[in-house]
Amino acid sequence: MAIWSSLARSTQCAAQLSALIKSPVFCNAGKNVLVQSRAMSGHGPKTFGITPSRFQWHKFKDMFHFYIMLGLIPVVAVVFYTNVFIGPAQLTETPADYVPKHWEYHSHPITRFIARYILPNPQQDYEKILHMLYEENEKREMLELEKQVRNKMAERNDYQSYYYRPAIGKYHRVAKEAADYLESIRGD
Repeated sequence: MAIWSSLARSTQCAAQLSALIKSPVFCNAGKNVLVQSRAMSGHGPKTFGITPSRFQWHKFKDMFHFYIMLGLIPVVAVVFYTNVFIGPAQLTETPADYVPKHWEYHSHPITRFIARYILPNPQQDYEKILHMLYEENEKREMLELEKQVRNKMAERNDYQSYYYRPAIGKYHRVAKEAADYLESIRGD
């Protein structure tokens, strides 16, 4: 009999546990939502779900749409107007003494605008690269010359005269006066 009573007790506990699991508190447990029981004034559900705020997500969507529309609508309007009303450039004969500008080689008006006002002149870029190559060549030649000097110094067992001090005007004048005085005393 003791066994039957313990079995009955365990089934009662299981029934209470299943009722607790089916209660509204645990209904949305998989969605990370807390549920708080609240007394309403006669209509609606008796529970109020507490969810995380979606303010940042909605703010991001609003700002994204705003800036897309702020930039996209004018760009689409300009591209549409350019393609429909202006169109690509036509090839024509140029006079013999006329030298075309660098942006005139592009056929589409938008590409011409970008080449003229935004991108740098290709000739200017070319000259910048040539100047950079010139500077690097000068550095290379200076290093080769320095290497040759060091090789000659090693070959001839020569060295830089670190003990030599360049003459300073004041001391040179004092030394010359002393030498002139000694020469005047000694005579020829």
